[in-house]
Amino acid sequence: MGIEISQAAVSKYLGRRSKPPSQIWRTFLDNHLRSLVSVDFFTVPTVMFKVLFVFVVLAHDRRRVLHINVTGAPTAQWTTQQLVEAFPWETAPRYLLRDRDAVYGVVFSSRVHSLGIREVKTAPRSPWQNPYVERLIGTLRRECLDHVVVLNETHLRRLLRDYLIYYHSARTHLSLEKDAPEPRAVERLDQGRIVETPMVSGLHHRYSRCAA
Repeated sequence: MGIEISQAAVSKYLGRRSKPPSQIWRTFLDNHLRSLVSVDFFTVPTVMFKVLFVFVVLAHDRRRVLHINVTGAPTAQWTTQQLVEAFPWETAPRYLLRDRDAVYGVVFSSRVHSLGIREVKTAPRSPWQNPYVERLIGTLRRECLDHVVVLNETHLRRLLRDYLIYYHSARTHLSLEKDAPEPRAVERLDQGRIVETPMVSGLHHRYSRCAA
């Protein structure tokens, strides 16, 4: 009709959906909490400025770290082997959530498929779609790696091993109703005085009751 209408005017009066056409991403994560794991890499520099790569496998249900390892040069074959070690004896989950890093490659995807796992890839440059493992990486940095100078691969493995003992057995999580990934029994007042046990070379402590 020869009438020009701006995009802003059209969007103002255009009808809007009351609900999204399908489930949102958060709903997917919640619905498959017990059958979903996430994998990701993060980097750690050493005292000699060498960059080490840490590969982590996280189960969503209890925020448990199923597997973690360190390498100076990640390859698709190395990453695939880590996945095999993470899920022995038919313990593979239903879904595996990962980003689109080129290090995974066809070899990794083929192995995932052979294990009976369905890959779920996040959108490019969208770390928020893999929130659980991203939070874990942030926790590892803030509560451990930011406080020490890493010497080499062996040193980093030892640091991560010591921290994960604390993480699984003593560190509480709000999402787990202030429980640890490895459930802890509630200790009563009459069980004794509170004892402080240093962990992770004194960076953290575990508090428990012990009879006098």
